[in-house]
This record gives sequence, C-alpha cells and structure tokens, in this order.
Amino acid sequence: MYKFVAFIAKMIFFFIAKIELKDLHKLPVSGGYIITCSHRGWLEIIALGISLPKPIHFMAKKELFSRKQIGSFLTSIHAFPIDRENPSPSSIKIPVKLLKSGEVVGIFPSGTRSTEDTSVKRGAVTIANLAKVPIVPVTYNGPASFKEAWKYRKAIITIGDPFAVTMSDKNSLQAYSEKLERAIHSA
Repeated sequence: MYKFVAFIAKMIFFFIAKIELKDLHKLPVSGGYIITCSHRGWLEIIALGISLPKPIHFMAKKELFSRKQIGSFLTSIHAFPIDRENPSPSSIKIPVKLLKSGEVVGIFPSGTRSTEDTSVKRGAVTIANLAKVPIVPVTYNGPASFKEAWKYRKAIITIGDPFAVTMSDKNSLQAYSEKLERAIHSA
C-alpha cells in the first residue's frame, strides 16, 4: 500500500507543487536511520515520504488511529501510534526494532505541528542512542497545506549532516537534543 499511496501522492504533487531535494548524497546508504524535521503542517510528511529513497515509518499520535478506517490506512503506509501523554515502553521498542532491522523511522521531535520553531523533545535522541543509528536532520521549506501549495508551488527538502548519538549522561542527552534543534531549524 505504501508504494501505491506514494505514487498517487507523487502525481498530486506533480500537478500542485514541485519538490526540490537537496543533498540526497548525505543519506546513509545502508542500515537504519532516523529522519527528523520540524512539523509545520501535513505536506512535509507527504513530501518526505515521496522524496526519500526508502519508505519511512512515521511515529504518529495515537489519536489519529482512533477511527478504525483511518488507523488501518495509517498502518498500511507504515505509520505507528505513540501515546504522547503517557509514553509506554513500546514508544521506544517499536522504533528501535524497526531501526535495528534497517528501516527508516520518521520523527518530528517537536511532537506537534506548529508554525513557530518549538523546542524538541528528547525521544529521537534517546531512540537513536538505543538503536545505535544516526539521526539525519532535514529542513523543509515550502507550503504547509494544499491551499499554500497552490500559491507557492515549490517545496525544498534539504538533507542535513547525519550524526551519531553516543550518550554517557543526562548532559549528553541535552547537548544532542540542542544539536538536533539547531539542525532542523537552520533554514
């Protein structure tokens, strides 16, 4: 289903807006990694999903899965639910398992959509450390909604420099979180 939905989304984007992908060579060629991006609207999710070479397993708030049909659709395109209010061990186990099996996990470290640059939560850094995979920060400059897509007609996705996370204490966690925040808000 992922490939089919990606094909349809590519066709829609072809007519609405052009996506320019910069620095694709920075993506790791093998193994799993975490894609992180600020979260201003729905279109960056679609743009990332159709632009990057490997399917992305996006973390999504559990409320999106409350309706059976929507939940089934999200699951079919590789999204998985996370309880942001009461995170359980599966909030960490699911992405770590995916990453260790060589998959790509998409995380919006701010935790919610916002038109302003919000501080990042520590989940992406923690997961990267546990899975021993790099974080790839991505910036998205473009429309946040379909209405804006008609107006701006272009989205630019820039792949940042991947970085490994090796934490030894809480200060390391904070330092990596700050590094990630600077990287995804650099555009």
